[in-house]
Amino acid sequence: MRSARWPRQLIIVRHGQSAGNVARDAADEALADRIALTERDADVPLSHLGREQARALGHWFAREQPDQRPEILLSSPYRRACQSAQIFRDAGGCEADEKICFDERLREKEFGILDGLTVSGIHNLEPQQAEFRRLLGKFYHRPPGGESWCDVILRLRSVMDTISLHYAERRVIIFTHQVVVLCLRYIIEGLNEAEILAIDRAGDVANCAITDYRLDPGKGHDGGLVLQRYNVTAPLEREDKPVTKEPDAIAGARG
Repeated sequence: MRSARWPRQLIIVRHGQSAGNVARDAADEALADRIALTERDADVPLSHLGREQARALGHWFAREQPDQRPEILLSSPYRRACQSAQIFRDAGGCEADEKICFDERLREKEFGILDGLTVSGIHNLEPQQAEFRRLLGKFYHRPPGGESWCDVILRLRSVMDTISLHYAERRVIIFTHQVVVLCLRYIIEGLNEAEILAIDRAGDVANCAITDYRLDPGKGHDGGLVLQRYNVTAPLEREDKPVTKEPDAIAGARG
């Protein structure tokens, strides 16, 4: 692709702490097999802290000059991501009338029959799937009714095509989920399975952390996006908001 087809800046943000993150912590502490949630994963809202984190992120970008703030807001349709984008906008992170564009391809990885299980729950209730995952590795394992990381990557490749087609030389911010942040890194940076799983093992993506790419016209033959910073939590620390890194409510990214 020619450099003119890439956004000037691409910022990828994991949603703020959710009620599911909190429930997962409680389930792990209680050594429970299942996480105590009554709503669909798509309907899990932000926690009170998650709302504060999203607001701090908006305040961080509000301090930038107007021509340095995001112009395009893309979001997973899941409630916790939508709320993060809305609070970010309301806090001045971008123009108040900027439309939030929801894209179902940015949704959380689907876990199928493992939905709502803790890591110990998978071993206790779905031992066959635990063994399949051990043999195949988390990158390729697809639970019944769910997705592998490769499946997520496949839908995200088309997201990147959409971004390059419609948002060339614009400043784009995406509100999404932990696995999606990692899979976008895999695509944009041309990583392999071992490299992206090493990044995953190094630590969870923090809630409302910034992953930031900038256009470099000199990269390769046609220019490209270059990583500037990853998993940056300075906006939260500036306002003394706790940094949280819990996996998502269902069998999390690193479980």
